[in-house]
Amino acid sequence: MVGRPVVPILLGAGLLALSACAGAPEAAEKKPASGESFPVEVTSCGHTATITAKPERAVTLNQGATEVVLALGLEDQLAGTAYLDDEVPAKWQDAYESVDVLSEEYPTRDQMLETEPDFAYASYASAFEKKAVGTQAELEKAGAASYVSPFGCPDEVDRPEPSFEAVWDEMDAVAEAFGAPARAARFRAEQERLLEGLEETQAGDDLSVLWYDSGDKTPFVGAGGGGPQLILDAAGADNIFEDVEGGWGDASWEKVIDADPDVIVLADASWSTAEDKIAYLEKDPLLKQLRAVRAERYVTIPFSESTPGVRLADGAASVSDQLEKLDLSK
Repeated sequence: MVGRPVVPILLGAGLLALSACAGAPEAAEKKPASGESFPVEVTSCGHTATITAKPERAVTLNQGATEVVLALGLEDQLAGTAYLDDEVPAKWQDAYESVDVLSEEYPTRDQMLETEPDFAYASYASAFEKKAVGTQAELEKAGAASYVSPFGCPDEVDRPEPSFEAVWDEMDAVAEAFGAPARAARFRAEQERLLEGLEETQAGDDLSVLWYDSGDKTPFVGAGGGGPQLILDAAGADNIFEDVEGGWGDASWEKVIDADPDVIVLADASWSTAEDKIAYLEKDPLLKQLRAVRAERYVTIPFSESTPGVRLADGAASVSDQLEKLDLSK
């Protein structure tokens, strides 16, 4: 089983506006470019990379990074990918299968260098540790520029406030690095239209929701400052742990029982499946008395659609659609 990568806790107040600007000055800085004009500079986590020519043998590390490139339709510029959390969506499956998978988790430095990469893009800074593919400085000496998602910066000060706008800013930077800025603009416009449609329906109006990510003795939940909250805001639902800081956090079953939510959203991941969480809820003598459990009012979302990334708007649309279809009369 593939282990779960470390997900940075995203902190800060006022994070819930769907179009809030990224809060960190270096979160997704880029030197303006047009078309395939190089060199291009992209900056995140305090590291500036100079891409001197259009990448032809790029490697993506972590699912979020891979899906950004697939969403842009740039799989032909990839030499390899590594480290999925769950399945790639069907709409990108053919493109994903056209690229070599280097490793189930992070490849070794030697495996990485065997691909002769000219660019490396990761969702988390953990990819660029010595025990993984090597540091960004080491890769640069080997001829590969690199970029970490601003949401994956190890230092909190370097991370942007989670928002759809910050997601699109990252895509802009990556598209510039790959020499295809117009593709990011088109994707941004499509997602803006999708979110505008959700604002009109607000399928989750007046519904209280537990976002159950993982854990049993202590529930790890979607909190008030990350992807889960952005999705619930887009759907119009109320997060019972909105007051918990960060994107995710530890809660308590006592507070869940006191809140007795209308609906439970279940993150589905290889390390904690929705099916496993339902089995736990329905077996526990106290939790099985929750209204949502008795009525089986569950909404399921792939973990990759709950993190700030190109699937976050799809996650919002899926949750909104599932909320709309629930039988609330039970």
